[in-house]
Amino acid sequence: MKSAKSQVALLALCQATAMTTNTVLVTVAALIGYALATDKALATVPLAMRQVATMTATIPASLLMQRIGRRGGFLVGTLVGLIGAGIGIYSLIIAHFWLFTLSTTLLGVSNSFVGYYRFAAADIADDALRSQSISWVLAGGIIAAILGPWVATGSKGWFNSELYIGSIVAIMGLQVLTGLLLLGLQIPNASTAHNVHRKRPLVQIMRQPKFLVATLGSTVSYGVMVFVMTATPLAMAAELHSFDQTASVIQWHVLGMFAPSLVTGWLIKRLGVLKIIVTGALLNLGCMGLNLTGTSFWHFAIALFLLGLGWNFMYVGSTTLLTETHRPAEQGQVQAIHDFIMFSFVAVVTFLAGRVFYRFNWEILNQMSWPLVLITLLVVLWLQQKRLRSQSLV
Repeated sequence: MKSAKSQVALLALCQATAMTTNTVLVTVAALIGYALATDKALATVPLAMRQVATMTATIPASLLMQRIGRRGGFLVGTLVGLIGAGIGIYSLIIAHFWLFTLSTTLLGVSNSFVGYYRFAAADIADDALRSQSISWVLAGGIIAAILGPWVATGSKGWFNSELYIGSIVAIMGLQVLTGLLLLGLQIPNASTAHNVHRKRPLVQIMRQPKFLVATLGSTVSYGVMVFVMTATPLAMAAELHSFDQTASVIQWHVLGMFAPSLVTGWLIKRLGVLKIIVTGALLNLGCMGLNLTGTSFWHFAIALFLLGLGWNFMYVGSTTLLTETHRPAEQGQVQAIHDFIMFSFVAVVTFLAGRVFYRFNWEILNQMSWPLVLITLLVVLWLQQKRLRSQSLV
């Protein structure tokens, strides 16, 4: 059995290739949808269907991994992504909008498996290093922040530059690389190893305040991040910013999403998980405030960077909090229902992003976002006060 550190490092590399795929897809998918769709309000439907597929496949992915192990499940997900990329290339050759949507849907199924990389890291680590292991795996996205926009812009002109065929070819190559990396992964099936322990009813677990706050934190942070990020390329195009500028903004956003992971786990251990989630919510509010003040390149760049930072703190913090809510034998169902709820919301807001932007405007889209973050902030502060009162009574 390989060391825990080497396995976490391997998961971080897989996270890097997966997030590079996502970065390339987010950078070009709405633009491809806009080019192919007759009704331009449908431009973000391919991305929305990707999120619907991620949401739908979340529970089956978890159940599959309980049966065949983490590595087997991850390899299945990568194979689905490879097929999706192949269909995507063909859909662009024949300029077929709905076939491209099928491609992004399959890539969404693949993405549902990627979401469990962070939980696989938690399986490996002991209690003292759990938050840091989750954080280190997500730090693989730093590589994606550098490679993603570079791959998107560099591959744009490989074939048909108007339909970004080269970008989808690059995604296919990334799926192959991910599969090769996964061959070296060795993680014991934790859920079967702990089947001797009694499982509590799922409803009982979900009633815990920690579960409710963890789910709300990750759902709102991920949903608002995707809502704003998905519409950003469309908003920048409307303001006549170049594709290279858009790719640069996405790059700064992805860097904000993953660079803090080098220290987020340490900060959680030092300051406490709830303080980190609160900090993330405040950073998200800063993003919306900046977006409402202007549409220059620097407005987009700084706001999206803050959005990435806010997502990181809220998402890593909420994931860490979630691991406190279940026993080893319960982790499969708890992680599955958590990610199902989260990706359900993400799917809805991704679908709405294009419609809100084209039916209304960029300002309305941001005004719809901040109340959700504010509500989450207040709920986290409530749990923090509840914990402080409990400690004072001890």
